[in-house]
Amino acid sequence: MTSSLLKPSLKNESQQLLRLAIPLVGAQLAQSLTGFIDTIMMGRLGAEVLAAGGLASLTFNSLLVTLMGMIMGLSPLVSEAFGAGNNKRIRQLTDQGFWLVIWLAIPSMIAIAKLDMVMGYLGQSTTTIKIANIYLDIIVWSCFPVLGFAMMRSVISSLSQTKPIMAIVVAGTLVNIIGNYALGFGNFGLPKLGLAGLAWASTLSHWGMFFALLAYLRMRPQIKKYRLLSSLPSLHWQTITKLSKLGMPILIFLALEVGLFVCVTYLMGALGTEVLAAHQIVLQTIYIIFMVPLGISYATTVRVGQWVGRNNLEGIRLSGYASLLIGLLFALINTIVMLIFPRLIIGLYIDIHDPNNSHIVALALPMLMVGTLAQAVDGIQKISHGVLQGLQDTNVAMYLSLPAFWLIGLPTGYLLAFPLGWGGTGLWIGQSLGLATAAILFVLRFQKLLRQLSRQQIISSDLIS
Repeated sequence: MTSSLLKPSLKNESQQLLRLAIPLVGAQLAQSLTGFIDTIMMGRLGAEVLAAGGLASLTFNSLLVTLMGMIMGLSPLVSEAFGAGNNKRIRQLTDQGFWLVIWLAIPSMIAIAKLDMVMGYLGQSTTTIKIANIYLDIIVWSCFPVLGFAMMRSVISSLSQTKPIMAIVVAGTLVNIIGNYALGFGNFGLPKLGLAGLAWASTLSHWGMFFALLAYLRMRPQIKKYRLLSSLPSLHWQTITKLSKLGMPILIFLALEVGLFVCVTYLMGALGTEVLAAHQIVLQTIYIIFMVPLGISYATTVRVGQWVGRNNLEGIRLSGYASLLIGLLFALINTIVMLIFPRLIIGLYIDIHDPNNSHIVALALPMLMVGTLAQAVDGIQKISHGVLQGLQDTNVAMYLSLPAFWLIGLPTGYLLAFPLGWGGTGLWIGQSLGLATAAILFVLRFQKLLRQLSRQQIISSDLIS
């Protein structure tokens, strides 16, 4: 513990943050590669499969990511307990977190089973719904392992053990890629299952990663000493209530954030199959890039939470600002690269030289330009929210996200796309304005909390003296 919580300095904090963040970023990138490969494979199966399969994948992932919000309350609490050296609390939080996974997995499976009705209400074509259902009927069996893996990842990351997470996710991604090739296109003597094969490959990969991380958690000496999941049969309602109070605002925040992207995607579908296909290309690209600030955000929550456990204001401050600076540097480099090679990026998904795809390319290019600029503010938004999570300040972030995403982002996008006729590009612009607003509000909230903590520290020092 002491090695990961050295005396705070900007240089040391940046190094420690990167030591945690790089494996988490690697894991997130590898995990997002699953969706990236799936999208490429869907594109090779045709524009209709790309549009419908991409919509189904987005809907599934959006629901699961939202539910992970409840589980993500574990990270700041376990980090705080780790910083304070409270092993018993770490074990208690982990055991009760597993119960949350079970309670979340069951309703999520029921919800996914009913998604075809939702798609119909939201104006998707009969063909799109039929194709999407092929994917959803199989991927529904991934709900429990996805949520269970997220829970164990939060715990292990909070204990400053991030390298095995990356190794497991990379292995799971390779399994998924091989499975796509074998089951999706009928190689290695297996039947050609098309979109269903892609779904089965993802499901098998999710279960494999879950069992691998569970084995690490139970057998690795550095983790085994905490005796995690040893008291699983017992329910501790006070701990579950604490997790729920911290996790529910994160869940609502993610529902508002992810809901914005899902609503925009469904509005894209209302603009036509080609618009939706172009949007899927851009969204999948931005999603992969987003994994870098997301991994940094996870690491930031851990570092800030550990400093909270040690009651070290300077460590909290330096950790927050170091993470934001690292995120800005990545965004700058990435923006330059994407603005130089937009057609090359689109060409990863579809044949840009095929005349049949010319309209999709023309639609995707301006969306990608907007998305390139948006990824910078989205990264700052996510990292600053990670700081607030580490400070266990989840309620205010939830309230701030509502006007940013739903009173600015979505209405602006709708206005630009439909009444003003800007189409998919207008929806991307509105969405980006919402993310930028949230980023500004979250950074201002972090600065306010630092001032409040500083005043409290001064008052405490005066009382002691």
